[in-house]
Amino acid sequence: MNIALYTFTSSLHDKSAVDAVSREFLSSIENVLGYGFDFRGDDFTSYGKSDLDVIFIRTGGSEGLFKQVFPALSGNILLLTSGKSNSLAASLEILSFLNQNGRKGEVLHGSAQYIAERIDTLAKVTRAKRSIDGQKLGIIGEPSDWLIASQPDKKVVKDKLGIEFIDIDIRELIDLAKESSHNPFTEYVSSIVAGLRSDAPESVRKYVEGAVAIYSALRSMVARYGLSGLTLRCFDLLDALGNTGCLALALLNSEGFPSACEGDVPALLSMVIGKALTGKSGFQANPSQIDPSTGRMLLAHCTVPFNMVERYSYNTHFESGIGVAIHGELVKGDVTLFKTSADLGRVFCEEATLLENQYGKDLCRTQVLLQMKNPELLSEYFLRNPIGNHHIVFNGNHRGVFEEFMN
Repeated sequence: MNIALYTFTSSLHDKSAVDAVSREFLSSIENVLGYGFDFRGDDFTSYGKSDLDVIFIRTGGSEGLFKQVFPALSGNILLLTSGKSNSLAASLEILSFLNQNGRKGEVLHGSAQYIAERIDTLAKVTRAKRSIDGQKLGIIGEPSDWLIASQPDKKVVKDKLGIEFIDIDIRELIDLAKESSHNPFTEYVSSIVAGLRSDAPESVRKYVEGAVAIYSALRSMVARYGLSGLTLRCFDLLDALGNTGCLALALLNSEGFPSACEGDVPALLSMVIGKALTGKSGFQANPSQIDPSTGRMLLAHCTVPFNMVERYSYNTHFESGIGVAIHGELVKGDVTLFKTSADLGRVFCEEATLLENQYGKDLCRTQVLLQMKNPELLSEYFLRNPIGNHHIVFNGNHRGVFEEFMN
């Protein structure tokens, strides 16, 4: 993480005394962060090019110095202050000036722990926004007919996040999957495919070559269109290819390409945002059973990223009984459940505990039982005002950074 630190110091204060206080203050923050600041002093020529830019207001009387530099500063402005030498008072005056000029800002002040956590969160958000800006996401086939509340608002997403959607005819994928030549596999994919061919039950093995061909075709399309992620109208493959996209999507997600099922664009957006913020793959799943009295819910789907699970086995796709589906067992413990709406106007983000992995015969193959930390949400949100069907599970607690990004 690269945190650029710019400084303002009034000439009215003794520089050596201010330096001594500043060193101690900044060292306490760096010790919590686990990495150091990139000191830039009063040279603002590279402002806006780091993971995060922080302006350290070291003393009172810095307000006029800030006003001189202000026209060259873009984005939200972060003002770090120790409170020594009237620095907090100066920071509040500067923040008021920003608000009067229609700009957003924040004063970073408090314990070293609080400041370090806030800096780390804001740096992750800034880096995520920059990584997402300019991405191209493929919609291969239209959203599935049953996703009547999950249609994309492409213009809003382009304006707010800089993401461009590429509509691709699913027949292109079908034709590629029927061709005999395939992309060379990475060692990672080769090991999974080898395990499939030797360890999958006989009812699944006959679908392996076709499932791998779908993966290979999607990889070709990722390269052809310069995609950073995709969503696939996968149920069309049942008749067209006699197979499913479950294995292909599991592999792509594991390789760092967020890939959603059923042409679900809001689910894909949620996976892309989550990947940018946490560096982790997400599990797209259907809420399958909800118990508002206990705060528990069961989610399930027939694909899951291999890099999210401790163990996995193979089965056929639940609804169709064909193809290669994955029964994965996710790590028990803290998870975050996330979903954004198609226009980014609504968001659901809550932390939960993954209690156990199940394998009931009447649901999709990967099944996880969650205990929500805020149980009343099961009735208030899911049963009264949900954002569509699919929701995304991420390992770990990430609510703070998700909410900061969406805000």
